[in-house]
Amino acid sequence: MRVAMLLGLCVFGYLALAYLVLPALWSHYEHQPGLRGRPVTTLTAQGIPGGPLNIGLVGSRDDVVRAWGLAGWYPADPITLKTSLEIAESVLLHRQYTDAPVSNLFYDGRQQDLAFEKSVGGSADERHHVRLWMTLKKGAEQRPVWLGSATFDRGIGISRYTGQITHHIAPNIDAERNLVIAELARTGVLMQIYQVSGIGPTISGRNGEGDRYFTDGEITVAVIRPQAMAEGGPPDRKPSPTTIELKNSIWSSIRNGLSLLFK
Repeated sequence: MRVAMLLGLCVFGYLALAYLVLPALWSHYEHQPGLRGRPVTTLTAQGIPGGPLNIGLVGSRDDVVRAWGLAGWYPADPITLKTSLEIAESVLLHRQYTDAPVSNLFYDGRQQDLAFEKSVGGSADERHHVRLWMTLKKGAEQRPVWLGSATFDRGIGISRYTGQITHHIAPNIDAERNLVIAELARTGVLMQIYQVSGIGPTISGRNGEGDRYFTDGEITVAVIRPQAMAEGGPPDRKPSPTTIELKNSIWSSIRNGLSLLFK
């Protein structure tokens, strides 16, 4: 009798875990249903996975450009021979280049629509930067939805996969995602912040240059106030499902250990 009861509990536990709990961890696109089923990673020109998407913005192109301008970020220059020489000069001679070009990544078959950056120190070897793709013409808010990849360039090195000279990123891409959203929030242009499902918890991922990264796998989406509206106070934060909030709490402890491991 006890064996049957134990077996029944095990079966019940499996069914609950496999058909209720685990699917719930991957099912909170309800904040932005149009994103369901779309890819959540970028690709390099060679088709190598380039890294996960980790931020989103809701607003027109003008809204997005205006928001980054207010935050003090610069649009990245296009890649040309001139700008390539300028970024090399910036790194080698430690000269400022606030709108240095970023390498192209691809999502949904096209390179980034917009890219912004904020340099750290006196040259282009260290910088915060984000690439953005307009993904939905009309999302849940009846406005365009942009998905993006935000990372921190911590120095120049050699690509693990191609041997080319490239920037290396800091592995804690959640920290960069959170910094990017905070930079926009402090300007007062954000109405609301919420999260949708991304790549999922990843302990040891690699980007298109072979750099390690770790992430809780969420995409943080920020809704920008329309240009006609004056800047306001802190944005409203829409909660994620309970299972996601629980996972994020557990992950915060894991993240601290990973930060030490991949330092």
